[in-house]
Amino acid sequence: MRYGDRTAVSGLSFSAEAGAVTALLGPNGAGKTTTVETLEGYRRPDDGSVRVLGLDPVADRAAVVARMGVMLQRGGVYPAMNARQVLRLFAAYYRHPADPEELIGRVGLTEVARTPWRRLSGGEQQRLGLALALIGRPEVVLLDEPTAGVDPAGRIAIRQVVAGLRAEGTCVLLTTHDMDEAERLADQVVIISAGRLVGQGSPAELMRSDSGRVIRFGAPPALDLSELTATMAAAVREERPGEYVVDTEASPAAVARLTAWLAERDLPLSDLRAGRQSLEDVFLQLTGEDPG
Repeated sequence: MRYGDRTAVSGLSFSAEAGAVTALLGPNGAGKTTTVETLEGYRRPDDGSVRVLGLDPVADRAAVVARMGVMLQRGGVYPAMNARQVLRLFAAYYRHPADPEELIGRVGLTEVARTPWRRLSGGEQQRLGLALALIGRPEVVLLDEPTAGVDPAGRIAIRQVVAGLRAEGTCVLLTTHDMDEAERLADQVVIISAGRLVGQGSPAELMRSDSGRVIRFGAPPALDLSELTATMAAAVREERPGEYVVDTEASPAAVARLTAWLAERDLPLSDLRAGRQSLEDVFLQLTGEDPG
């Protein structure tokens, strides 16, 4: 996809399968929105091809829309209508819709079903947006930041719904800046940066690359790395302020040397991970940018 002389997405190739959750990750400006809008049929690619359920989302738009559910990050609802009214209205657009009342309970909106949309909290509006994406019993669901601004109970409810969609055989593609969410939910992760694919695989595959060969820990920023390197007999680097990596086997002896060095200097230790990187670590290594 190009915008004038600027190429927004280039050489991106991936597939999202039925009965699986695919997380599309990337820093702001990476091309996630352009990619999703192309899948939705709002944009036609300048090169290459896009298929959803085997159909061209532009040329076969009516057929694709009938089988796809889209959750927007915000908007799309008449402010004065309540959840029950909105779901009943959207149900009328489909030949075989889901039961609005069942969806209200499924996303945890029973107690506010009669509250106008404009008076719902941001998290409740998000959950209603998810229900609207599901009202047509879609085979493919595209979720844009589904848990953004949602309280912990709401996030659990949304994650349970997404897990249920996977179990029902639905293809789920979600974008998120929440690495923990992607790690919990996704069967496949696709990471893009500057419009290009930089990483792809299951969360376990992506996080396995340095398993057993490093120690990761949190401590105050700007430690004396030369002194710590001498103690550990291995290179130590500060990946981000207060987040460190020791390039050594994550043995009990190495961990003991590290904790003793910090204790001698009365320095706090946090987030000690021996031999395992997080998805956020992988994201940072591949993109060089913070996911937030």
